[in-house]
Amino acid sequence: MMKKFQLHPCGNYNESYNSELTIYSTDFGRIGVVVGILLLFLVPFLPISPYIIYVMNLTGIAAISVVGLNLLTGFTGQISLGHGAFFGVGAYAGAILATRLNLPIFITLPAAGLITAGVGMIFGVPSGRLKGLYLTIATLAGQFIIEYVLVHWEYMTKGTMGITLPMPKLGGFTLMGDVPFFYLIFPLLILMTWIAVNIIRTRFGRAWIAIRDNDRAAEGMGIPIFPYKVFAFAVSSFYAGFAGALWAYYMGSITTEPFNLSLSVEYLAMVIIGGMGSISGSIFGAVFITALNELLRLMTDTLMNSAIVTQLGLSLAPLREFFYGVAIVLFILFEPRGLAELWRIVRSNFRLWPFPY
Repeated sequence: MMKKFQLHPCGNYNESYNSELTIYSTDFGRIGVVVGILLLFLVPFLPISPYIIYVMNLTGIAAISVVGLNLLTGFTGQISLGHGAFFGVGAYAGAILATRLNLPIFITLPAAGLITAGVGMIFGVPSGRLKGLYLTIATLAGQFIIEYVLVHWEYMTKGTMGITLPMPKLGGFTLMGDVPFFYLIFPLLILMTWIAVNIIRTRFGRAWIAIRDNDRAAEGMGIPIFPYKVFAFAVSSFYAGFAGALWAYYMGSITTEPFNLSLSVEYLAMVIIGGMGSISGSIFGAVFITALNELLRLMTDTLMNSAIVTQLGLSLAPLREFFYGVAIVLFILFEPRGLAELWRIVRSNFRLWPFPY
């Protein structure tokens, strides 16, 4: 007498193209994301210092900007050393629109992003003929040009005097303080991340990946390389400008000093450490570098306040770029795919436990 065996699936199998394009293939992943977002929004109610909320807000703004840079560098393969300057363009565009035209924040933010996207397209034009080191040098030149314009175009930017922004209002409610901005920054981060994930799933994202892997083969397949590269610069710059305007509102006033080459290197370090070609890696990298910055600042302040090791504190203060370099080298040697790959390994271990990975 034959026994009947019931077959059980041993994996997730896609039966249609729509199921293959889903971001989360299981209900567990969807529920986990919803629970994570809810727990994130409960953070301000925890007994933590306002300083922690401040650092989290800076991390959220940086993550928005780095998601855009990862679309350009990680997914399209175009290395840029001018992202900090584009961030500054967005900050000044938002400040000018808010002070001179009195536009509300929900119009200023996307408008600043569009203005920065236009500037990014201009500096993305050389990508049609340049790549690799030559394109990197071209974006570096763009960084210096934008810095010069921000300082010397005093009619618009007020030069070294800076611009003070009015407190933004949203729905009749004035955004003032770290907690109100927390509930503005992180919903915007979730929205911009969701948009980026869906862009990658479109034909634009697939074309970017093809260009990154082999631009000649992509061109042979019929992909017009130049328009897609310029569009990648536009999208990346939009994210930087959007984040820059949001940062300007949060700070309340802006000057030209923060938007230098060091900021561009910092954003590039976030992409490399978080994971190139990974949207979640952009967020991981922003968290890591922002936390590293604050840790170094706290160590410097502690040493400076100590009479015994004051000189050590003075020598530690300018070594931020050195620690960036050490972190990048260590990740390249031991985990080239960044923190996103480590997170994937951890998730796989939990999924397959107690079986070995």
